[in-house]
Formats: sequence, C-alpha cells, structure tokens
Amino acid sequence: MQISVVIPTYNRYEVLQRALVSVYAQSHMPSEVIIIDDGSSDNTSEIQKQFPHAKYYYQQNAGVSSARNLGIKNSTCQWIAFLDSDDSWHVEKLARHVEFHKNNPNLLMSYTDEQWIRDGVEVKLPKKFHKYGGSIFAECLSHNIIAPSATLIHKDLLEKVGLFDETLEVCEDYDLWLRVACGNSIGLIDEKLITKYGGSDEQLSAKYWGMDRFRVLALEKLLELKIVDKNLVIETLLHKYKLLSKGALKYNKFLDLEVYNQKITFYKELKEMRVE
Repeated sequence: MQISVVIPTYNRYEVLQRALVSVYAQSHMPSEVIIIDDGSSDNTSEIQKQFPHAKYYYQQNAGVSSARNLGIKNSTCQWIAFLDSDDSWHVEKLARHVEFHKNNPNLLMSYTDEQWIRDGVEVKLPKKFHKYGGSIFAECLSHNIIAPSATLIHKDLLEKVGLFDETLEVCEDYDLWLRVACGNSIGLIDEKLITKYGGSDEQLSAKYWGMDRFRVLALEKLLELKIVDKNLVIETLLHKYKLLSKGALKYNKFLDLEVYNQKITFYKELKEMRVE
C-alpha cells in the first residue's frame, strides 16, 4: 500500500522535527512525505536540510485546512495519512493501517486510538473522546473523537465528501469526519498509535473560546445533505445552542445571546415540524 503523509505546520520548527523523526521511524515506510509550511516566520524552511527526502511546499498563511488541502492536491498516492506537526506516531502506526485495510478492503478510512501528553505528563482521555468503529455518525456529533494524526483515508472518499472546509478557522476536522461518517463506515484500530502533546498556547484549541460556535456551523451544513439523519443533527444543534446561550449570558455577550436564542426557537420549530 502506497501512502502519502501530509504534515501542515506553522512556526513549529522544533516539534516538526520530532514529528518527522516518527514518520521516518515507521516499520512500514510511506511512499512520500509532504510538508506544507503555512507561512511560517521562524526557521521552518531549514527542515529541508535535515529531511531532504521530504517534499516541502511554502504558502502564504491561509490556515490548516488550506495547508492540508494543498498537501492532498500535491500527493501522488491514493492513501493519505495526516500528521499534525505537534504530534508524533508510534513505530507500528502505518503498518497497522496497512494490515487493517488488507483485512477490510471495503473500508476507505480508518483511525487509531491516541495517547495524550500534557506538560510532559501522560493524562487519561476524557470519556467523551472514547473511540468507536463502524457506523459512528451519532458518536461523532457531540465532539470530535477522531484526531487528524490518527487517520488514514483514501482519495476516492475525499472526492466523494469533499476536502477540508477552508472557511472554518477551527473544527475543520470535526466537519470533515462528520461528512464521512454520515454515509460511510469508519474503521477503528483500537491501539494507542499516536501521541498528542498539549500545553502550548499556540494550539488552535487553546486560542479559541467556545468551540461549539464552530461546531454548530459544521452541523448546520449537514442539514443540506440528503443522506444525513436530520433529527439527530437538529437535536445536537439545540443542545449546543442552549450551551452557547448559557455561556453568552454568563459573559454578558448579549448580541450573541440574541442570535443563539433565535437559533433555539428556529430549531425547536423545525423539530416540531419534522415530528408532525
């Protein structure tokens, strides 16, 4: 199985080295490694000297979705493995994917469990990030349970559901996995085969408050799809807008509160119409 590895990065030269070391230590070597430098101002470009076999592309800063999409478009293999530059892979990661898809040839996406390191200490994953395999659309609605660095996906599936949404500043992975999961089974390799490191203020999850503000955008897009379970999506939207409403009231964001309350009214009425 030929695999392209796509690594987006932005001003993370030090940790990018760690990520690449983990790629080149794989027991099943990828066919190509593609680094997309999303407008870094540090010495990220020097990575070419240390890893000359990797393909390096520079673009003006346009966000992680744009960077991943550029990597996909420049890849030559049918299978794509994503790796965020602040994560790393365990040595058998790609080999486990290869074995899994040989045994499950009809599945076009798989992902693994993950290890979390926060400020140098391993921490237990919260229950809400429990991993599932198969038809997992319902399990994916509340939170993003699939880490990009844990995935392997076939280009045919990306052509079917579309690439990463470049209009989303964050939760772009949540958006894509939902589009995959609403009509396709996703394989789970139930082993911790990646390490996610936390504690940096530069991580997107640390830079944005109220991540549900972005999740509801992804959920609302799903209502346009014919194959999606709209009742499940509406229930989730109601839950998330109620949470956002409470947060807006707590922090005196009264304009946001008005919008959220309007959304709650709209989705309550839509829910009642669908029941009738």
